[in-house]
Amino acid sequence: MAKDKTQFTCNECGGSSPKWLGKCPHCNAWNTLVESVAESPAPSKNRFASLAKTAEVTTLADIDATDVQRTPTGHDELDRVLGGGIVEGGVVLIGGDPGIGKSTLLLQALDSLQRAGVKTLYVTGEESGAQVALRSRRLGLDGSQVSVLAEIQLEKILATLDHVRPGIAVIDSIQTVYSEQLTSAPGSVAQVRECAAHLTRAAKASGTAIVLVGHVTKEGALAGPRVLEHMVDTVLYFEGDTHSSFRLIRAIKNRFGAVNEIGVFAMTEKGLKGVSNPSAIFLSQHSEPVPGSCVMVTLEGTRPMLVEIQALVDSGGPSPRRLSVGLDRDRLAMLLAVLHRHAGVACMDQDVFVNAVGGVRISEPAADLAVMLAITSSLRGRPLPKGFIAFGEVGLAGEVRPAPRGQERLKEAAKLGFSVAVVPKANLPKKNDKSFEGLTVHGVDRIEEAMELARSLA
Repeated sequence: MAKDKTQFTCNECGGSSPKWLGKCPHCNAWNTLVESVAESPAPSKNRFASLAKTAEVTTLADIDATDVQRTPTGHDELDRVLGGGIVEGGVVLIGGDPGIGKSTLLLQALDSLQRAGVKTLYVTGEESGAQVALRSRRLGLDGSQVSVLAEIQLEKILATLDHVRPGIAVIDSIQTVYSEQLTSAPGSVAQVRECAAHLTRAAKASGTAIVLVGHVTKEGALAGPRVLEHMVDTVLYFEGDTHSSFRLIRAIKNRFGAVNEIGVFAMTEKGLKGVSNPSAIFLSQHSEPVPGSCVMVTLEGTRPMLVEIQALVDSGGPSPRRLSVGLDRDRLAMLLAVLHRHAGVACMDQDVFVNAVGGVRISEPAADLAVMLAITSSLRGRPLPKGFIAFGEVGLAGEVRPAPRGQERLKEAAKLGFSVAVVPKANLPKKNDKSFEGLTVHGVDRIEEAMELARSLA
């Protein structure tokens, strides 16, 4: 098979060059030339003569659209993140740190699908077939009938997909796949983009669901061009400390479901197992209340979870430190300024350390009130009362703003036995609501009100 001619195209101006150059000859930008397949000239004078007839323009109301059929993977937490299961012809990209469990989870999911009657294919470019078989035996997947192909050449992979016609195929990983049409090495920007594009077209044409495993950079982002995330239907990130037994899968993009859903797994000797009640992971078991600890209810997609926020305020030197784990450091500095200005709590000569227990990352501002209460509790050395929770966004003017879906957060706290809650007034439950029995809810408008209330309850 003759190789297609390649050219190098500038990412900045779109100019092309027959060979790679450090500086674009058209716009003088550095390191912007990327290899791509050169377009072949049209065989006829009319370049549009050979194009197929375009589809007719149709209004949305006239299109017969039905809900997409989903195939459950046999793992409830993975199905939750995917939006209910695998979609026919869907392309999923999953990334995460080395050794966090991507291949383990996908092999378990393929085995469950195969036992349910779905034809599966596992394409490995980083391991041999014997290594995959050894892993399956370690996971207790005895007698697994999952088909395995050890191959990294794109054309052979596409030919196998066309011949086998599996219901779902896993490509582990997309950075190891290369096409003969390009001269660059596997893992380069051009190879990753072209291989992913060909696999995506094959999935849409054949109806085979394809899962691409992606490497990540040392910053934690998916390696390769950002267009890779635009091409696929779903982007999942594996999170968690490799030294901990718990793993989180977070949906960053999903064309067939909600984004920011998370699935919680525990790593065991037999692979990854779903955790049905993740709130128990993120709560420390204190026999008695301790200073600097406050529980909040955070939302991950549609799932409310209770997370313990811990703060430690200690005497610092001339340059006090501000350190947060699982929370935004810049937001911590802002909250300390609001705490000083509006509540009279000064920490300018103190080291302040804030941690979200369990390795979870909280990005929503509803954690503000819990963080400030935990800092004040640690500074004064007075613990918050037992069974206490708080949530709410705090503004620069000292106001406590409502958190979205506050009723669901309170119901989750009441279900787990919490007795006292400090929330924004706009999140107060309606009167005569029986779903919050046993939970006393206090509403506040200002941060100074929350501090006085917490002091009186302690």
